[in-house]
Amino acid sequence: MNQLKLIAAAVSLLLFTTAVQAQQVQVIKLPELQKRLSRPTDTTYVVNFWATWCGPCVKELPHFDKLTTTYKNQKVKVLLVSMDYVSQLDKKVKPFIVKNALKSDVVLLNETDPNTYLTTIDPKWTGSLPFTLLLNNARHKRITFEQEFTAEELQKQLQAFMR
Repeated sequence: MNQLKLIAAAVSLLLFTTAVQAQQVQVIKLPELQKRLSRPTDTTYVVNFWATWCGPCVKELPHFDKLTTTYKNQKVKVLLVSMDYVSQLDKKVKPFIVKNALKSDVVLLNETDPNTYLTTIDPKWTGSLPFTLLLNNARHKRITFEQEFTAEELQKQLQAFMR
């Protein structure tokens, strides 16, 4: 009986640890995001701007998160940029990440004036979500999408970008 309790406690601790690790969301400002996106590496970055209140974003997030697993041995990184308000971090964003078991890096962009950050991130971005950026600085490649992706569409776009 004591062994069952010990095993149950170990499983609970493991699940709790995983949940705590998944809750790591760095709150960043635009200069930090720009710094991350300007690294001169040969890594392809898949950057998805989303929010917990955006239905199409929530629908497509598993497709982006799957890329993290699919391309784990290649120079591909997925960065999920939450556009939720900072005040919603503990109440909505972190629980959402835990509930959906997201494995990709997640940051929350703490900017309140879209007129400041939209054109800096991409001059064509109207501000609607979801918004996706594929970027490889070493190869001087960059493409943006202001649309929702199916898993197949996202894979197709990423594979074409990496050629």
